[in-house]
Amino acid sequence: MPGKLKVKIVAGRHLPVMDRASDLTDAFVEVKFGNTTFKTDVYPKSLNPQWNSEWFKFEVDDEELQDEPLQITVLDHDTYSANDAIGKVYIDIDPLLYSEAATVISGWFPIYDTIHGIRGEINVVVKVDLFNDLNRFRQSSCGVKFFCTTSIPKCYRAVIIHGFVEELVVNEDPEYQWIDRIRTPRASNEARQRLISLMSGELQRKIGLKVLEMRGNAVVGYLQCFDLEGESGLVVRAIGTACTLDKLSNTSAFLPACNSPSKEMKEIPFNEDPNPNTHSSGPSTPLKNQTYSFSPSKSYSRQSSSSDTDLSLTPKTGMGSGSAGKEGGPFKTLLRQQTQSALEQREFPFFTLTAFPPGFLVHVGGVVSARSVKLLDRIHNPDEPETRDAWWAEIRQEIKSHAKALGCHAVVGYSESTSICEEVCILSASGTAAVLNPRFLQDGTMEGCLEQRIEEASPPGCGFCHIPYDELNMPFPAHLTYCYNCRKQKVPDVLFTTIDLPVEAAVIGKGCLIQARLCRLKKKAQAEANATSISNLLPFMEYEVHTQLMNKLKLRGMNALFGLRIQISVGENMLMGLASATGVYLAALPTPGGIQIAGKTPNDGNYEQHISHMQKKINDTIAKNKELYEINPPELPEEIIGSPIPEPRQRSRLLRSQSESSDEVTELDLSHGKKDAFVLEIDDTDAMEDVHSLLTDAPPPSGFYSCNTEIMPGINNWTPEIQMFTAVRVSRLSNINLTNQTLNKNFNDLCENLLKSLYFKLRSMVPCCLCHVNFTVALPEDEIVQIAVTAVAITFDKNQALQASKPPIEKSQQRASTDNEEQLQFPLELSTDPLASQPFSPAKAASLDKASPLAEGYLRHRSFPSCANSTVSVVKMTPLSFIPGAKITKYLGIINMFFIRETTSLREEGGVSGFLHAFIAEVFAMVRAHVAALGGNAVVSYIMKQCVFMENPNKNQAQCLINVSGDAVVFVRESELEILPVQPSTVVSQPASTGGDVTT
Repeated sequence: MPGKLKVKIVAGRHLPVMDRASDLTDAFVEVKFGNTTFKTDVYPKSLNPQWNSEWFKFEVDDEELQDEPLQITVLDHDTYSANDAIGKVYIDIDPLLYSEAATVISGWFPIYDTIHGIRGEINVVVKVDLFNDLNRFRQSSCGVKFFCTTSIPKCYRAVIIHGFVEELVVNEDPEYQWIDRIRTPRASNEARQRLISLMSGELQRKIGLKVLEMRGNAVVGYLQCFDLEGESGLVVRAIGTACTLDKLSNTSAFLPACNSPSKEMKEIPFNEDPNPNTHSSGPSTPLKNQTYSFSPSKSYSRQSSSSDTDLSLTPKTGMGSGSAGKEGGPFKTLLRQQTQSALEQREFPFFTLTAFPPGFLVHVGGVVSARSVKLLDRIHNPDEPETRDAWWAEIRQEIKSHAKALGCHAVVGYSESTSICEEVCILSASGTAAVLNPRFLQDGTMEGCLEQRIEEASPPGCGFCHIPYDELNMPFPAHLTYCYNCRKQKVPDVLFTTIDLPVEAAVIGKGCLIQARLCRLKKKAQAEANATSISNLLPFMEYEVHTQLMNKLKLRGMNALFGLRIQISVGENMLMGLASATGVYLAALPTPGGIQIAGKTPNDGNYEQHISHMQKKINDTIAKNKELYEINPPELPEEIIGSPIPEPRQRSRLLRSQSESSDEVTELDLSHGKKDAFVLEIDDTDAMEDVHSLLTDAPPPSGFYSCNTEIMPGINNWTPEIQMFTAVRVSRLSNINLTNQTLNKNFNDLCENLLKSLYFKLRSMVPCCLCHVNFTVALPEDEIVQIAVTAVAITFDKNQALQASKPPIEKSQQRASTDNEEQLQFPLELSTDPLASQPFSPAKAASLDKASPLAEGYLRHRSFPSCANSTVSVVKMTPLSFIPGAKITKYLGIINMFFIRETTSLREEGGVSGFLHAFIAEVFAMVRAHVAALGGNAVVSYIMKQCVFMENPNKNQAQCLINVSGDAVVFVRESELEILPVQPSTVVSQPASTGGDVTT
């Protein structure tokens, strides 16, 4: 589909002084697309040039439009020497290729230089005219929509969810090419940014072609990652879920085509929130985790070797025991068979979604994960990425076999990640094994009456908890009981899952963020020896991480984890593991027993006294947590409690000594009310440290809650006030007398202090909840630990907790409009450009030092042209897929940006803290500018996927690479009676000698 790209350069403002004699600049602009370049006239002696150029026209194929970014370079004209570069702007043309997206990109873009940062702004207008596509053999995928959100986007419905799409492209990294030795740092950085932009466009086009082959029109849950393999090369890879989406005329619920609303949908308590779209979009799925931490989620566990023989477990019978469901057993069997046949044609039946349309997810089997350690080899031919493809195919095949061993035919909440250190790379993949409803996977082939019978047979609120595997042939040891909700099917005693909490889930009390943290030292080695030592450490690390998660879950009196994300990061001399999840109490699962400590030492009065003291502290902590999170499950009638359960109850043992004998076990008092206790055995100092670390995790301060899922379970009365923030903390670990124990303590303290600093800075927003808390840990250099966290603070009205049936929106809006200064961390005045009509806020001016380049950048980029259909002048940013109290009316395209920043004056820029600070503020400004130019007023599903920081303090140098993405949208407030003010992004600094902390 050939077309015309038209570009007009209007004006510039706030350009830097390039001519020291006149303190002015002779600026002109180069506009480049593909191999064609145009230039504007030189505008002499001005920092605010007005070019008003003619339209520059490029005749291009749509394949080029998808692959190539539009490059705009601003230069200073010199008569007798080479022209000086001021900065560049890269504009992605892809959003103009959607049929219902923006027709023009127009606005002020920050001019960015990889050495000096933002250096003024330029006003650009871009248009695309496409001709009809008559080519059957086209190589473009124009019109395929991409969404970062991991649920079906608001204002769309899923007609069919086709399945997994993936692609990767490889190339040599310009940073490590021989020419780099004679190239300036700026030229090297720009070559890298341009190459990554090209690879990103090519990757998106190739994935779009795969979606068209599936007869889909969109990719949901699009996750793109960059693997910087050093001298080996550069890999850009992406995964997503191909769908066929229909635009809704009104924002009704997510329903499959040709189906009426399901019974589950009708029973969702949306009356607690007047806008269904402010919920986490649809059900997610809890996962079944076994009582042993060695689970099917481990690629190294025994069932990975037996999974081939377990493939026959794909159920040919009903869902649970023979007594489990006379009502609808044959219907469920038919459901299973149809879904299986719908998925068997696919190589990898994976879904990157974490929240689903109601009824999509029938059952959950367990977390499935796999890790692999690889030695990087040089990429010789960029056109042949077979090696990297084969690595990931191997990992995915293992995940698929684990899911089959669990009696499941699909994997939801699927994600992939890498950790690279020199020539070693750890590949990780994880997801949740599940059974899906086939009506979403094929074009309405099921009979309506069959669907209705199936839905009636699956009780709302607990169906997803029921085990999908045959309890007589379980692939792992598990403790099963009858469901506490319907008493018809078997459920496990603990659920682990990588997805969001389903909307229909019956939850008691509130949720909380649970983290497991672990460090392990390793010897420095090269090549294969290094890879071998890492491979040997990984299984034990993952086991210990799961042990910590299980212990902390029990300590909080909860029985399920959602949004589980385990990262293993590799450094030169250590490995780090960080697991984050949201703990909840599911009503369908049994009440967890207590934690019983068992000592292993001979008769020692003091030791026994210490054990009993620890036991009392643990019991007190469990009681306090139940009160804090309002966990008060209703008492079940005696006849239900006494209902027959075929298998004998077995208590779970996580920390078990090899020398333990059955005689010793019988001496322990394991009763905890009517429940078996969860035993922790202390047989050495390490085990004692484990118990101490359990008790050191302080709960959030009063009025604060935190979770890593989109919505905090148990809270529905959100106000429209949100505050997104990004924090980066860099810390140096001393290498003197480092042991695993001190490493663990340092890492634990670092994470805890980061959370405490966030609570402190957000204290004026109480009561509030930190949602979508996303931790990323990296080991960029020897002895350096870097933690980045993004989250959003949302306020809620605790006074309405008992009045959830009444629509809270009017009261919350009224309260927000009158009390926003008290509620929010930052005052709500909008600081704007000096040329704009609104006055600049004195309060904001007082909070920033105007002399600092950070303040200049901040003040300069606060104001962007407001869109025609919006009254909000500052682009909102949130990691959530929705905006509380608002309705998303249009998706304008994906924002996927990669930035490099380098400095040779680290100390002068405020050290690590000031440097990171300024860079993240500039990234925010550039993202906002691009969204505003598309006509949007918000970015949803925003994520900082990569933040790579490297420093050389001796040479006063540092370099940082950041990759961010999100969905540009247009939203409108639900109440048009009054316009709520929107808090601007604000920067708060906490200087540190060892690192930096940025809150934006």
